[in-house]
Amino acid sequence: MQVGHQAGKYSSVSCDLLAYPMFEEEAVDSPLLQALDEETHGVLKGVLSSGEFKPEIHNACRIHKPRGLKAERLLLVGAGKKSQFSLSRLRDVAGTAVRHARIAGCKKVAFVPRGEYPQVKVAQAVAEGGFYANYEADAYKTRDKEGREVENLLLVTEEAEPGKTDQGMRRGTVVGEATNLARTLANEPANILTPSQFAARALEAAEKFALHVEILERDQMEKLGMNALLAVSRGSDEPPKLIILRIKGQENVGGHSTPVYAFVGKGVTFDSGGLSIKPAEKMEEMKADMAGGAAVLGAMTALAQLRPKQRVIGLIPAVENLPSGRATKPGDVVKSYLGKTIEIINTDAEGRLILADALAYARTLGANRLVDIATLTGACVIALGAINAGMMGTDNEMMDRLRKNVSFTGERLWQLPLDEDYRKHIRSEIADVKNVGNRWGGAITAAKFLQEFVEDTPWVHLDIAGVDLDRDGRPFASKGATGFGVRTLVELLS
Repeated sequence: MQVGHQAGKYSSVSCDLLAYPMFEEEAVDSPLLQALDEETHGVLKGVLSSGEFKPEIHNACRIHKPRGLKAERLLLVGAGKKSQFSLSRLRDVAGTAVRHARIAGCKKVAFVPRGEYPQVKVAQAVAEGGFYANYEADAYKTRDKEGREVENLLLVTEEAEPGKTDQGMRRGTVVGEATNLARTLANEPANILTPSQFAARALEAAEKFALHVEILERDQMEKLGMNALLAVSRGSDEPPKLIILRIKGQENVGGHSTPVYAFVGKGVTFDSGGLSIKPAEKMEEMKADMAGGAAVLGAMTALAQLRPKQRVIGLIPAVENLPSGRATKPGDVVKSYLGKTIEIINTDAEGRLILADALAYARTLGANRLVDIATLTGACVIALGAINAGMMGTDNEMMDRLRKNVSFTGERLWQLPLDEDYRKHIRSEIADVKNVGNRWGGAITAAKFLQEFVEDTPWVHLDIAGVDLDRDGRPFASKGATGFGVRTLVELLS
């Protein structure tokens, strides 16, 4: 999809569909709506007075051959209450317009933004929303493919700020495509996206973008003593990979005083639970247990193009967690890369094991600010549902920034406590730590386990279980993987 900008009156834009958002509390005689009503010779007043359309969030009404407009169709899109409107909601409303355009088979869509925001941010949000909505998870269909992609999305504003608009459009395109890359990876079946294939996709991304990729193999990890990571992969015939991503030319950015960030994403390409096997129901969704790793790869491709002023490293420990005669057993003890010993009580608490070694190794690579992102615990889903991701950590300044960014990213975060009192639940009788506590506060004790391996390094943990997949579909998106975390990680370094 191509995105662009046109300054001037929306009535003069030739397109297949012109989308115009409306707020719930707007009266038809308000200046902007009155202007639209006059342009369309009373169509707007007629639609509203009939009760056919109410501008509640994501409601839409399509009008064919509207008089006074050059557009073939006018789409009125509900933007909800003006008091609740934000750049995040603008993104979703733009996405809703694109989804409706796809249904109608429209190829060229013009969008009129609402809200008083900087044009660079408006352009970025609209572009991101367009790319997000134009995505369909039907790569393996051989028939009944929709094939109705929008080809052109045009932002229409009365005033022109070409430099800022172009900047926002470019950034929105980069982030939108990176988010869709993460969605594609998480939607892939586990027989296609093995750890080796995950590494191959990272190498493909490196060729396309200015990324340097290093892949640590099993023998290298054995020499380094990454036995927590290796314990998870023991039951699978697929070899584990530790994918390390760096942005080329960033080695000396900012000097020695600049923080070096590490984004560490859980990359379990399929999680059966190992010998602590999961129930069969919905186990197919465990192909997306690498959504955190997908978010890291997507974010790194975007940052490689946007060139942040901070240095950043991406790490993705990629493994399969399967049962076999070689699989790790409940009660086994392993020595981690950091040297701490771990009693593995439950082999289905595998994500924290691979992250433990990857987080500790990130510190060896020079990272002094850590962010991990993982579909880590069912307990987080029980606590927060499919709306917010859990956020915990020791870096309060970074968590404040992440929280403030939510109004733009739309990727909602809720901070959970990380009191030292929770640590007693992961004390082991025979090792330094065990990988699960009791059933209470499971999302927190999982984070507490990770804290053992970041030690004093400032760190934030994002538990995205529950928000990694959209099982029902939304007005602005198809069902399937959400790509949650790409926007959050990119915006963090903006």
